[in-house]
Amino acid sequence: MSALPQDPHELARRVAESMFAVDTATKDTMQMEILVAEPGRAVLRMEVRPMHLNGHQICHGGFIFTLADSTFAFACNSYNHVTVAAGCSIEFLKSARLGDVLTCEGVEQTRAGRHGIYDMRVTNQQGETIALFRGKSAQIQGTVIPE
Repeated sequence: MSALPQDPHELARRVAESMFAVDTATKDTMQMEILVAEPGRAVLRMEVRPMHLNGHQICHGGFIFTLADSTFAFACNSYNHVTVAAGCSIEFLKSARLGDVLTCEGVEQTRAGRHGIYDMRVTNQQGETIALFRGKSAQIQGTVIPE
């Protein structure tokens, strides 16, 4: 087994790769891609496809939520401590349509003890804000990459 990287950016990247490899929901079902994985920050992207449309022919809010929630997961696990959502909220501000490319940036606002607060912003390809998501994280036992 190889030693964990000492560089926090390299550790965050390796943690993201490890999680993504087995994240069927994010990688396979939603076909998201990770653009950035850094300590306390992640950026993911997905295209709105026909399977994401609701009865109004706009992107179902649950899929926008999933993009934000997945981004949250990669941001708050970036320190290699298994971390889960303790709570979250989302505000939908604009509709997303078929073919839109949604990008979500998640940024750590604070982390103390076992808890953190992270803000996600989902934008479309024009840079318009689609949704804002705030998540509270809770660190539980274990590491993503074995130490």
